[in-house]
Amino acid sequence: MPTRIVSLLLLCSVLGSFLAACGGGGGNANTGTTGAAAAPAAASGAASAPLAGVPPSSPVAIPQSSTPNVQPIAVAAAPGLTRNMLTTSITVCAPGTSNCATIDNIQVDTGSQGLRILASALPASLQLAALPSGGGTAGECAVFGGGYTWGAVRSADVRMAGQLAASLAIQLIADPTVPTVPSDCAGSGLAMQTTTLLRSNGILGVGLFAADCGSACANAALPRWYYSCTASGARQASIQPLAQQVTNPVSEFALDNNGVVIDLPAVADTGAPSVAGSLIFGIGTQADNVLGGATVLRANSQSGYVTTVSGGQTYSQSYLDSGSNALFIANAGLPECGLWYCPATPLSATASIAGTDGTISTVAYSIGNSTALFNSGNNAFDNLAGITGNSFGWGLPFFYGRRIYTAIESRLTSAGAGPYYAF
Repeated sequence: MPTRIVSLLLLCSVLGSFLAACGGGGGNANTGTTGAAAAPAAASGAASAPLAGVPPSSPVAIPQSSTPNVQPIAVAAAPGLTRNMLTTSITVCAPGTSNCATIDNIQVDTGSQGLRILASALPASLQLAALPSGGGTAGECAVFGGGYTWGAVRSADVRMAGQLAASLAIQLIADPTVPTVPSDCAGSGLAMQTTTLLRSNGILGVGLFAADCGSACANAALPRWYYSCTASGARQASIQPLAQQVTNPVSEFALDNNGVVIDLPAVADTGAPSVAGSLIFGIGTQADNVLGGATVLRANSQSGYVTTVSGGQTYSQSYLDSGSNALFIANAGLPECGLWYCPATPLSATASIAGTDGTISTVAYSIGNSTALFNSGNNAFDNLAGITGNSFGWGLPFFYGRRIYTAIESRLTSAGAGPYYAF
């Protein structure tokens, strides 16, 4: 992902009965062996140009909230033997009405922006208004490392915990009103248009940015992003105003809108059948989301990357991503089983993660034998590791036993403006 302006979302996909492994920032979908597992994962997406932020050392008064802000999340058995799939349930409503539906099995992804739901997961009685584009209906092609999702951009009220994102632009994947996929989108890989291939009913992108494309798409008609879709079946790349781009729901909350905290318990090295935790909205807005002594690692305002140094190698393309189902490491120098690492005995290691301001956090991690893990029948692993191109992805295994904060770009927090990670 070169820069935020030209970057594409990245997703792990599946091919037949084989499960994919993908480091969200690597951009490559790796097909694993049967019994391996992967979650659809996305890297930091594009967003609008940064606003002037408050330096980290400056005291700021963050608006406080008493709105319920804790959303239950869990890792359990998932379609296709998918492991480390973090999911939640989301209530979607026709804007301004009580015509709502609660959709289960939505992946929680700190590496992407915006809500994407399969049209087949919505009841027929819930009709969401389509957003316009260039004289037609707005469609979006979200290109990922292993394929793409295509669908209409529609407006919905999105409810989680006690929070409301009103009239939010979302992507309705495989929307039957826009059945024709643009040729440049269709050439982007596997069509992830069903629960079988997406491994979920949708993706909740609560990453470092607000909009999924931002000023780039607001200023130019870019290929493989937004389209004007006419009744005749024509699909033309089009400009999409920021207000009508698929948007991180958290950024649209009245309060608790500057980021999220993912709080998951630790798991044993042999894994666990299931894990339950919390997605907490806001940073420093309520007693349950204060930073406390967490180390703040500022991310690149264009790409969302931080830097990881491990095993004598420096990975400038590094990220923290709950949507990646493993640690994804290039050139680990370990035995490989398919596209996973499988050392004979678990390997313990340390790494340094550095923010753009030079702040460093030294962390410990481990790599288990992927074959043994997959054969265990468990669904949550803190030491599952896969192979990627030239990056280091701190996927969901890194989140177990930690409170990890993801601060949205330009939104003020007690540690200054995002984008940053903290733990």
